Amino acid sequence: MSKSSTLTFDATADLLGQALAKNSLPDVVRVLSLLDVAETLEQLERLTTIDRALAYRTLPKGRAIEVFERLDARLQADLIEGLQDAEVADIFAALSPDDRVILMDELPAVLASRLILGLTDKERALTSTVLGYPQGAVGRYMSPEFVTTHPHLTAGQTMARVRAGIDDAESIYTIPVTDGGRHLVGMVSLRDVLRVGESELVADFAKEPLAVPAMQDVEEAARYCADAKALALPIVDAENRLVGILTVDDALRILEDAESEDAARAGGSEPLRRPYLSTPVRSIVQARVVWLLVLALGATLTVQVMGAFEATLAEQVVLSLFIPLLIGTGGNTGNQAATTITRALALGDVRPRDVVKVFAREVQVGALLGLLLGLLGFAVAAAIFTIPLGLVIGLTLLGVCTMAASVGGLMPLLGKTLKVDPAVFSNPFISTFVDATGLVIYFLVASSVLGI
Repeated sequence: MSKSSTLTFDATADLLGQALAKNSLPDVVRVLSLLDVAETLEQLERLTTIDRALAYRTLPKGRAIEVFERLDARLQADLIEGLQDAEVADIFAALSPDDRVILMDELPAVLASRLILGLTDKERALTSTVLGYPQGAVGRYMSPEFVTTHPHLTAGQTMARVRAGIDDAESIYTIPVTDGGRHLVGMVSLRDVLRVGESELVADFAKEPLAVPAMQDVEEAARYCADAKALALPIVDAENRLVGILTVDDALRILEDAESEDAARAGGSEPLRRPYLSTPVRSIVQARVVWLLVLALGATLTVQVMGAFEATLAEQVVLSLFIPLLIGTGGNTGNQAATTITRALALGDVRPRDVVKVFAREVQVGALLGLLLGLLGFAVAAAIFTIPLGLVIGLTLLGVCTMAASVGGLMPLLGKTLKVDPAVFSNPFISTFVDATGLVIYFLVASSVLGI
């Protein structure tokens, strides 16, 4: 339990804010000394860039490095700008190679180059190994620091290798087994090594290895690691040589970032990639404005449809009363389908080749939803207005829901096929498309049923 357990989060934030406002470093030190690493992280994330750098510089060196490692990469980059060169060099050298690469992607190229030149030859070589893989490949997120063993070694010899590498290795709980050419031939767990006799050969208790290629998509590799419940997943090159490991904590972080990105894009925005209160207003505007412009342009389709059926509306003004209901229902139906299929794609439940199956299922789902909502819409409209108008509403809901569900199910699959984030093809574009086509269905049905 932390020392700050007697203070609430808000009370601690108030004390820290007051200390920073007075520029009282002793008070800042006193407040932060009451917090554990997680609490310190939460408080720093709420501060402005200048206050965050000031508060961070009061932390003891060991605590400072531990906190820095757990900050988002964007906040790390912001923080570096407010620190002295010597402090930056120490922090950068203390990071693991994969964390260094993630940070370097957020830094100006000149600063990143200067930092990597300041590393030891060994650390520079390890970092360069990770840097050699393209963004989006799991090799870019792997750790090149690990402990291995060989089939001809004993459990006792393997344990000695673990002890020798325990300070540098990213994880010691899953130990890859390699041959003389570094080819991955098996895996053993630390539990297995401790369970068997010291003289037992690794070859006698090694298991078949789980591994992914270094060029595999990072999200797919992270999903595989999580599904396999692997503490560490070996990463191999094209010739099955071991080049690194993906730890479960890194895999979960990758999946969390992917979930945040999908959620943001499904809502018509770009992900902030940093805590909300730490994000400048300018960045929030930039994340939202492009999508709003795209959707505004798309909404002109709806205006054009309304204009094309202006005569129909003029003849039956009551039709305009139901437009929000119909396009809203269609948009919600499409968004439900798109969200479901996007999630299924992320989990590997469906693939682009399942397009026919997905389409068939969503047509059925949409038709059943449309039938249920259509019957309700018919009953309400017929009771309040006329039976013919109720028939128009009922048939339109049937058509709109069927169309929206089928389109909503297909769009994420199309995005995946085009190697574009399925979330981009999801809710915002579907809403715009369904609004326009839903109105076309509505007015065509009205023209046919009402004879206008």
